[in-house]
Amino acid sequence: MTLSLAVAGSVMQTPTRDSFEHLDNVVVAVDSDGVIVAIEPHATQAGEVLLDSAATAVELSAGEVLLPGLIDLHIHAPQWPQLGTCLDIPLEQWLFEYTFPLEARYADPAFAARVWPDLVRSQLQHGTTTAVYFVTNDEAATVALASECLRQGQRAFVGRVAMDHPTGTPPWYRDQHAFAGIDSSLRSIETIRALDAGRDLVRPMITPRFTPACTDDLLAGLGELAVDTGVAVQTHCSESDWAHAEALGRFWITDTAALDMFGLLRPGSILAHSNHVTDADVELILRRDVGIAHCPLSNAYFADGVFPTRRMLDRGVRVGLGTDVAGGASGGVLGQCQHAVTMSRMLEAGVDVTRPTGERGVADSRIDIVTAFWMATVGGAEALGLPVGILEIGRRFDAFSVDTTMQPGRHNDIRVWPELHGPQAVFEKIVRLAGPSDITHTWVNGLSAGL
Repeated sequence: MTLSLAVAGSVMQTPTRDSFEHLDNVVVAVDSDGVIVAIEPHATQAGEVLLDSAATAVELSAGEVLLPGLIDLHIHAPQWPQLGTCLDIPLEQWLFEYTFPLEARYADPAFAARVWPDLVRSQLQHGTTTAVYFVTNDEAATVALASECLRQGQRAFVGRVAMDHPTGTPPWYRDQHAFAGIDSSLRSIETIRALDAGRDLVRPMITPRFTPACTDDLLAGLGELAVDTGVAVQTHCSESDWAHAEALGRFWITDTAALDMFGLLRPGSILAHSNHVTDADVELILRRDVGIAHCPLSNAYFADGVFPTRRMLDRGVRVGLGTDVAGGASGGVLGQCQHAVTMSRMLEAGVDVTRPTGERGVADSRIDIVTAFWMATVGGAEALGLPVGILEIGRRFDAFSVDTTMQPGRHNDIRVWPELHGPQAVFEKIVRLAGPSDITHTWVNGLSAGL
């Protein structure tokens, strides 16, 4: 057996939404295809053999922890320069006054060439080993991002944004007509597939922005394209009161039902937000085996409500986490774990203190940090149909390591006192507090990622 990598250290992960696993001082061995083939205790002959036989052996220091790579199910790549700004206005105003003008700039290849390397590098530094990217309607910019993900070694789904509606988009940033949007989407799919050339690292995704931005002809054509190419779909769904009402007023059915009518609800597809979906919508999502990207921070700004995470998980919906850059002013998925827990607590407790305590919130809504991290790893992997999300034999080695030690001269928000904090407490500190300065390595498919 040829081993390309062996990593020795302690593993922390969440195999199920209500279980935490700590593998103390083990060796994780990875073959030349990036697949985990063995996990053995370090302090054994088997563990030493794995380290000795690997082309690259990494021994994490005391205080470093190995975790499965994070999965961002919803991120707007062109909005990266906008992160942290323009969030105090309604969604439709935010799009037309700030976001669309920024996204249109990526028709300039020089501008894209400045942003994409920084974006991908930053995501990998946050431990995001898989990202599901909305790009722009520009083919060249879309392909350039796919190329950059390949260059830096990030697993990614890259979608050229299709949008042609005469009132839902500005005239200077839209497809000329439905057929132009469909043809351009097809070309981007073919080009990205050729770029990946069998590596199975970067895949295209069909990306109608959302129903208000697309004509019926474009939505129907993209649904047919999904069938013809076998490519999954990503789009927004019932994000806000405005978006939800737009669909009801236009189609006389919900956003979810409209997307299904056009053939856009397919296994492996991702619906971003879905805060306002109905019970009937949830049944449809389950039947179509579609995943939801829960974006807790951006929802606080634009959703007009709190996503019922626990209720969705209890019903069996595939739910992962998304940053929704730049609607969410946080560049990493670990931060979304914290926000997901916080929002669930607010939903359960309620926020209006003028109402009686028992009438203020929605009972049994809270989740904990274990569930949140599970969504950021296993949940996202299941939504995408990827063999990642947990470090176990047979899955791909997508992982990152975090240094929890307090070292002079290095900024570190994690404070661990061994006599006070056991493994699960350390795990909680990592998920709530760790940032790029604490992340020491990122691997995707068994290879070091980021440049």
